[in-house]
Amino acid sequence: MPENAWLQMLIYVAVLLALAKPLGAYMARVYEGKPCGLDRALGWLERLTYRWCGIAADAPMAWRSYAGAVLLFSLLGALAVYGLQLAQGYLPLNPEHFGAVAPDLALNTAVSFVTNTNWQSYNGETTLSYLTQMLALTVQNFVSASVGMAVLMALIRGLRGRQITNLGNFWVDLTRGILYILLPLSFLLALFLVSQGVVQTWRAYPKVALVQPIRYVPPGEKAAGPAAQRTVWMKHQTLPVGPAASQIAIKQLGTNGGGFFGTNSAHPFENPTPLSNFFEMLAILLIPAALCHTYGRMVGDARQGWAILAAMVVIFVPLMIGCVAAEQIGNPRLSPLYRVPVLSRASRVGQQPAPHWFAARRGYQLSGGNMEGKETRFGVTDSAIWTTATTAASNGSVNSMLDSYTPLGGLVPLWLMELGEIIFGGVGSGLYAMLAFVIVAVFIAGLMVGRTPEYLGKKIDAFEMKMAAVVVLIPPALVLLAAAVALVLPSAVAATNNPGAHGYSEILYWASSVGNNNGSAFAGLNTNSFFYNLLGAVAMWISRYWLIVPILAMAGSLGRKNIVPVSSGTLPTHNALFVGWLVATIVIIGALTFLPALALGPVAEYLQMVHG
Repeated sequence: MPENAWLQMLIYVAVLLALAKPLGAYMARVYEGKPCGLDRALGWLERLTYRWCGIAADAPMAWRSYAGAVLLFSLLGALAVYGLQLAQGYLPLNPEHFGAVAPDLALNTAVSFVTNTNWQSYNGETTLSYLTQMLALTVQNFVSASVGMAVLMALIRGLRGRQITNLGNFWVDLTRGILYILLPLSFLLALFLVSQGVVQTWRAYPKVALVQPIRYVPPGEKAAGPAAQRTVWMKHQTLPVGPAASQIAIKQLGTNGGGFFGTNSAHPFENPTPLSNFFEMLAILLIPAALCHTYGRMVGDARQGWAILAAMVVIFVPLMIGCVAAEQIGNPRLSPLYRVPVLSRASRVGQQPAPHWFAARRGYQLSGGNMEGKETRFGVTDSAIWTTATTAASNGSVNSMLDSYTPLGGLVPLWLMELGEIIFGGVGSGLYAMLAFVIVAVFIAGLMVGRTPEYLGKKIDAFEMKMAAVVVLIPPALVLLAAAVALVLPSAVAATNNPGAHGYSEILYWASSVGNNNGSAFAGLNTNSFFYNLLGAVAMWISRYWLIVPILAMAGSLGRKNIVPVSSGTLPTHNALFVGWLVATIVIIGALTFLPALALGPVAEYLQMVHG
């Protein structure tokens, strides 16, 4: 792997970790209701929101009330997004006069954005009006992200509380998350993206003259035979534009991932420069990483947050290196076409390299790696880092075609999703799902030493373990069930663009993405059909809310307990030993659950590629 690749990965991880502490400390002050700086400028808007919406900011909520508010708010949001898509043909800010979205696609899209999945079975520039993009999708990018952070705050209050039933107020947590965290960060990032060339306009799509006109044969006339064919000159091109920068900023910061354009962040109007690419990659993991420090500060022990962040990094970094390495190596079937001589030390100081045929026999290195499906302005390394980050963070945005990755390069994002979207994960949702794994790890360790397991001074009883088991097992069950249903229906299998193991991987990737609220796609599978739209919507809804309700129930149960004093038998959950144990628990559960499925897909494809 070239030195440049190592340097890019090092800079990315270093900058991310350096920003985690200051942002995490700021978010802790926001959710604890302490002065955060922006409250002086925006406090009046927060109070006005409560007054207009009839919210009693100091009204406590038990876990059932909190869960009811989350479910009601999300259901109303889904209905609003669904209705806007059906009515967009009659609404303003539709310069291209797009009509109503098909009902099954509208349902899939509504559930997708409300659940923070942002799976897209459509091309935004040919399907949705500006109003729908802004009022439906961009708004849900804000609120769905804030819902995830609000649920995390409720769990934190349950963990640190002593014999309490009050988990806070959902409406306050929702408002403060949007007003003081997501809006300011999105505003700054959107301004930066505009400076790099990301479009932000309400104008109609402009037509521009081509520098070099193109001559082609209309497809309808090819079937009529050569005698009837005529050539047509294309001299102009229509450029899709729109209010993209504002949506791109929150899609990354809120780990949403839904692109304004069909090709997402591979589109030059969404992600035009290497600098914009770096900042968008940074935004994908920024809040999930910072929330670990927020968690440590709010529970009164910063080491707890650092331990969880360390576990995430320990899993993330090797997988990122593996993905980059697999793409740098490229396809061994094609590599003979791109072999270049390896320069010896003597050659590097002035002598000529060996002839190409000699280098092919004695020593060579690959030039460029696997560039298929990747943008030349980003290259292999930035594309692979992005792919690893976006599937670690439940983001789902892409800057390259995942369907063109090597089998092992594609295995990395697939397995990251199948771990449960806990390696950083979505904003809020990744950390509260990770805490369920922490509960499982603590429980297993307690069984091994023969004492009642404890976490942060709270005894972990059967109820907490049952809720944690639901959170850990629901996503894998959804993924495997959805993939199995799709694989036995001929019409669903026919939607793949590739036969054999790769086609199987396309379906498995779709199921892993919707079953874990990620939203990324191999893009080799035509999912805009009634079957995929409906089954995908069901999987996304269950994966989001059948995890939120058990998490809040666990928070309520933990909040009612008193804190047990630390003793010599208490398992420390902030040291390197526990970090290793937590990583082992995550990897073992992921391996045992998905190893057979992965063996039939990317592993089998790799063996076929290498051994024929």
